[in-house]
Amino acid sequence: MPLALLALAVVAFGLGTTEFATMGLLPQIADGVGVSVPDAGNLVSAYAIGVVIGAPVLTGIGARIPHKRLLLLLTGLFVVGNVASALAPSYGLLFGARFLTGLPHGALFGVGAVVASRLVAPDRAARAVSRMFLGLTVANIVGVPAGTALGQQLGWRSAFLAIAVIGLAALAALALFVPHQPRGRQSGARRELRAMSNRHVAVGLAVAVVGFGGFFAVYSYLVPILTNVTGISETSTTLVLALYGVGMTLGTLIAGPLTDRALRPTLYAGLALLAAALVTFSFTVHTTWAALVTITFIGALGSFITTPVQMLLMAKAKDAPTMAAASNHSAFNLANAGGAWLGGLALSAGWGWTSPALVGAALAVAGLGLAVVGGLMNRDGSRSDVVTVSGAIPSAGAEKVGSAQRSD
Repeated sequence: MPLALLALAVVAFGLGTTEFATMGLLPQIADGVGVSVPDAGNLVSAYAIGVVIGAPVLTGIGARIPHKRLLLLLTGLFVVGNVASALAPSYGLLFGARFLTGLPHGALFGVGAVVASRLVAPDRAARAVSRMFLGLTVANIVGVPAGTALGQQLGWRSAFLAIAVIGLAALAALALFVPHQPRGRQSGARRELRAMSNRHVAVGLAVAVVGFGGFFAVYSYLVPILTNVTGISETSTTLVLALYGVGMTLGTLIAGPLTDRALRPTLYAGLALLAAALVTFSFTVHTTWAALVTITFIGALGSFITTPVQMLLMAKAKDAPTMAAASNHSAFNLANAGGAWLGGLALSAGWGWTSPALVGAALAVAGLGLAVVGGLMNRDGSRSDVVTVSGAIPSAGAEKVGSAQRSD
């Protein structure tokens, strides 16, 4: 793996840690700034709003900035946001700091995915992107539990300071290992927006919002489901969430090579298997060992669909893929909010603790339907489903690629 991919994975690790560690520190944060736990929960929403807004806006603003420089600027903003979070004296300022921290999230993943795809030969582009995403999944295994434990022992502010240090390490790694990737003369916000207007991009984003919403319909309520139905103690749920992260890591590792071989079939299979796993969970949740096995599969399948969706959007946006790649993460955050909302509606309606799993399965099936529609739309004879890699940068184990194409 080129060291540049490792640098991008460190960025993803920091992003995943700061996004999810807040959830584990809500009681401490609430006490620290003098608000209720539900009010402190709005800090998670502040970050998500920042992601949704920041992905297209910052990508558009930086459309003419060379990719490496843009990565450094966005990572610097990430560091500033975490330091501001650690130093915020009041709830209002902390809310603003979390919003600021979320702004570069989607843009970093989008720009990073484009950079990663151009570091290797075209037939390994999805594997390169999945290696970057490994940083996010490993954050769920190591970063989030470590950040939560640090915040509980030394205060929640220390967790955000530690994440800022991770950001500084990422800055150094990016500066040292990521090669310069110049933007073309025709690059710019208008060109990126024109690529976003492609109907295939719109369908791809809809697949991300709806299909991935099925994953979050269960993930959002996993802890109360396990404690109320499975009978797992609250003290053990952290280990279960780490197991979820192990599944996500395995899914990411598997998805890269399969996406390089067959993009659409990989996406279809991932969504279909996710729906099946969620239905299965509604039955296995009553038995501890079976529930844990199913949870691992759900985690794996949830991350499994991330890589093909990302590569599909980059293919549809053709030679202006950065905003589409970044907007994918806005879509994931909308999926987070929508899946949690629909799962909560099922619980409020009195359908029982297993109902979010069935809601999630329905969303996964709907996402599969949208993906199939996108596939049928692509049978119009156009080559909009081809990934174009231009200006590829030579790296360890990869030959220089001037302009190459790969069909899914």
